[in-house]
Amino acid sequence: MEERYQLAQERIRQILNEDGGDGTYRAYCHNAAELFQSLDQVYCAVQAGIDEVPVETLKEWNRVLYEDIRDGNYEHSYANPRVCCEQFGKEEGGVLCSLYSRFRDGIDDAYDGDRESLVLLMELFLQVYTVLTTEQDAARWLKETLYYYVHDYDEYYTEKNIRKLLDPSRDRLVNIVMESDLEDDRYLYYYGEHITDNEIRTARYIGSLPQETIARMARTFTEGYRQGFIAAGIDLSQKETVGIRYNIGFERVIRESVRLFAKMGLVPVIFKQSNTRAVGVCTTPANKQYMYDHRFDDALYLNHALVKEKLAHVEKAFEAHRELAGKFAGPALMEVFGEKLFVPQKKPESLSYTPEQQKLSVGYRRDYALIQSRYIKEEERSFTIIAFPIPEIGEDFEEIFAETIKLNTLDMGLYRKIHQALIDALDQGDRVHITGRGENQTDLTVKLHELKDPQTETNFENCLADVNIPVGEVFTSPVLKGTNGVLHVTKVYLNELRYEDLRMEFEDGMISGYSCSNYDSEEENRSYIRENVLYNRETLPMGEFAIGTNTTAYKMGRKYGIEAKLPILIAEKTGPHFAVGDTCYAMSEDVVLHNPDGKEIVAKENECSARRHTDIEKAYFNCHTDITIPYDELGDIVVLTKDGREIALIRDGRFVLAGTEVLNDME
Repeated sequence: MEERYQLAQERIRQILNEDGGDGTYRAYCHNAAELFQSLDQVYCAVQAGIDEVPVETLKEWNRVLYEDIRDGNYEHSYANPRVCCEQFGKEEGGVLCSLYSRFRDGIDDAYDGDRESLVLLMELFLQVYTVLTTEQDAARWLKETLYYYVHDYDEYYTEKNIRKLLDPSRDRLVNIVMESDLEDDRYLYYYGEHITDNEIRTARYIGSLPQETIARMARTFTEGYRQGFIAAGIDLSQKETVGIRYNIGFERVIRESVRLFAKMGLVPVIFKQSNTRAVGVCTTPANKQYMYDHRFDDALYLNHALVKEKLAHVEKAFEAHRELAGKFAGPALMEVFGEKLFVPQKKPESLSYTPEQQKLSVGYRRDYALIQSRYIKEEERSFTIIAFPIPEIGEDFEEIFAETIKLNTLDMGLYRKIHQALIDALDQGDRVHITGRGENQTDLTVKLHELKDPQTETNFENCLADVNIPVGEVFTSPVLKGTNGVLHVTKVYLNELRYEDLRMEFEDGMISGYSCSNYDSEEENRSYIRENVLYNRETLPMGEFAIGTNTTAYKMGRKYGIEAKLPILIAEKTGPHFAVGDTCYAMSEDVVLHNPDGKEIVAKENECSARRHTDIEKAYFNCHTDITIPYDELGDIVVLTKDGREIALIRDGRFVLAGTEVLNDME
């Protein structure tokens, strides 16, 4: 492998002095070659000890490696499909752009000191260079080169990524957290991720906080995780690892969290993996449009044979690491909010799926999740998730941060009683009617499960602050048949993408129509929703109906004008919300759960997830997107009983049910 590495580097250095055939591809090839030269510098420094590199050099490497895709530079980058297609034509340019983006994956490999992965990427580039300088039908041969690269090395990359998810011995990132001098900014650059003022200012602010505050943040985070296991009746003592995800800059809190997890008998697994948000280290993206442009790059090679092969590799890798998978307790996620709002630009030059590939992609996501659930069993794991702001949120960052800490530690005892009042009323109902006010056109009826024994059973979970921090919702899995009407929100962010006038129509719990007003044409708007909410499916069920009760979070958003920047974790608790996709109990419906009052939660499935007993491939969708109606757009929420009574919970956006009125005045 060392010999292959040196030979590849030598050939790449030569390319810098060549014209790339007739010169057509000279700039493209030189840019890629320069990237690999920069990666060689990083790789060699990692081998020698990156902590010996001057901070100025670390900063320069970070600038060089990411400036190509930053803001204005992206308009001239070969990572931009529009640039490649304009220069090389749509077919050939599409492949070259996808390849250029793939070469950038080498950034992670260089900082990880992963020589083998770097060698594979450099050899791929050399094959591409040969095609560009020798073949007449370059587009055809480029596609074939990429296909066989994916085909030949998918097993290698799949095993590597699954091992990263599970194996605590791969502890480079843990060592950054636990061993670095956190008062010295240089450690921020050890990750190899894009570093901005967000990460630097976050680290410095966290570093300025008293230890008592750090301990409080870490305790809330880890105790929520522990309580999740208790609530689900899962024996945490049988587990050994916890997957930690966080944003760079929060290392001081994560270090304290690792110590607290150790007291539970858990060691951390932290990793970076391209194109996933499951677990890992995160940072401010260099360019979200770049990420959006490349979301369907696998359209170049995705087919039935490859999907079947990839799933076989997934199963083989999980089987090889069966013992590690069995000891994995689940993820602990510390998310952030406050980044600049992003509205994607749809580019005709970007790759897209054919209808057949859409089905293949949906099937692959579903089947991957099913395989993973056999090794990391849903009924034997839990999670927790919490969020904090970053400096990009604005000049009130420090005030918002302090308020968020308070938000994450609200009085659970008080909310337990408020939620119980709501649940007692809801459990009398057959249906719930939700309407909007003002410009909001929501008019929706949600069907509830019938309770066989109301004295011992309940439809709604009393959601406090364990797995899902902060406190503030009661939720259920609706019955699909009988759930009908229109859900409308004038503006909302879903998975970091903005939607204007999002409208969804439901017929027997399934999406029967959808629209928004982001783009001029109805076709573009429908495509936007189909790709990013339905994930290329024809329809999805309503998997969850919830009533958010965290009026404190709502008022914080209004006070600082950051409503649109609140993460779904907080935003979903600032009004009723409706999730499309799986229920909250997907793949763990048979785990017995009780509310604090002792009643068993029985509404954990719907007509789709019930198919797990007969046809599991049709039971789950591997997605869950919450859509929240904010209180200022909300009209009424009324419980409708079988005997014709109406129990009002909210009127004109204000809580009116006895025992809940205090929510109207909470700060």
